[in-house]
Amino acid sequence: MRKLILSSLAALSMAAALPVLAEEGPELAHQNWPWLGVFGKYDQAQLKRGFQIYHDVCSACHSLKLVAYRNLADIGFTEDEIKAFAAEKTVKDGPNDQGEMYDRPAKASDHFVPPFANDQAARAANNGALPPDQSLLVKARKGGPDYLYAVLTGYEDAPSGVTVPDGMSYNKVFPGHNIGMPQPLSDDTVTYTDGTKATLDQEAKDITAFLNWTSEPELDTRHSLGIKVLGFLVVLTALFYALKRKVWSDVDH
Repeated sequence: MRKLILSSLAALSMAAALPVLAEEGPELAHQNWPWLGVFGKYDQAQLKRGFQIYHDVCSACHSLKLVAYRNLADIGFTEDEIKAFAAEKTVKDGPNDQGEMYDRPAKASDHFVPPFANDQAARAANNGALPPDQSLLVKARKGGPDYLYAVLTGYEDAPSGVTVPDGMSYNKVFPGHNIGMPQPLSDDTVTYTDGTKATLDQEAKDITAFLNWTSEPELDTRHSLGIKVLGFLVVLTALFYALKRKVWSDVDH
């Protein structure tokens, strides 16, 4: 009886796991991201290109609520450029001397202005789907930047016999393969200001790099500090070793 119970429990566990396994999708290809490793750091030119894609493409649906316009200085934008980006949007402010709220151009100190007033408006404009905020998107997804890159490059025609619901697109990486976001990137979706050729692969890597930065903007500082700490520990170890040799040099062993 005990063996029967254990067998039944094992079968139930496997059955419960099957939907999860089915949704895991193909194994993600690892990309050689420049910020990985102890000595890794962001490529500012790539981050600027990634911001251009967010500005020109992604910002129509996705917000960056945890990022302020002034943070763009960390990836090389000038004060005037940042003010210009912010001034494209308006924010509600006030009250004024008459006790009324009013609209004003966004400032560098403001956070990125979301494309919709609220979640209900976002759903209404996207067939019921809620575009996620992208501030921490890379950290929130298993596989991180590799997953985001794979999704952006994973759109393709559905296999024979597979029906894609209305308003959905087929994506070989996305769990369940049906994604509510139409393919956002393709060759020459943008014209890069630095002259880089805008292939799908390049665009996907650039926006992924930018969104990794929004999720982990302190990475360069942390890596730099870590290298300094390791160097200090190496020097300190050498000094202690020399001190030990000096202290015990006159002792007869």
